[in-house]
Amino acid sequence: MSRPLRIYVCGAHSTGKTTLARHISRELGLPLINEVARQVIAEFEISFETLRVDLNRAGDYQREVFRRQIEVEQRYPEGFVSDRSFDNLAYAARHSNVIHELIDDAALRYFERVRESLVFFVRPHRECMEYDGMREQVDWDEINRIDGMLDFILSWQQIPTY
Repeated sequence: MSRPLRIYVCGAHSTGKTTLARHISRELGLPLINEVARQVIAEFEISFETLRVDLNRAGDYQREVFRRQIEVEQRYPEGFVSDRSFDNLAYAARHSNVIHELIDDAALRYFERVRESLVFFVRPHRECMEYDGMREQVDWDEINRIDGMLDFILSWQQIPTY
């Protein structure tokens, strides 16, 4: 029996992940897991600006995003394309105080599954940056900080990327 094809598209905001994930999903006929963070922010009825100043709400939000990402992936045992995935861990480290809670045994088991998958790491390019209408305004320095944190997570967890 062959392993399911799981494809993760990760990277900082405004780098083109959604466009790439949609394209891969269509080309391969795999279900697309839309960005969970957008769904959770709508349900929490808060703005990204609020998350930058309220550490408690930011922590609740980041916990829920990561929990929900893992839950949604389990609905597709045959494979999927995920627009974002563990990206929120970089945002949790940057904008909340719950990263130590998120990196637990369950997270490490999650990374074992990710290592067995295809991971596309979309790096920022200034000429490709575009405000997506959802998040805060595009800030080159912030995008690079998140990119660096994701690079660290991928390296730390020894996850090969394309």
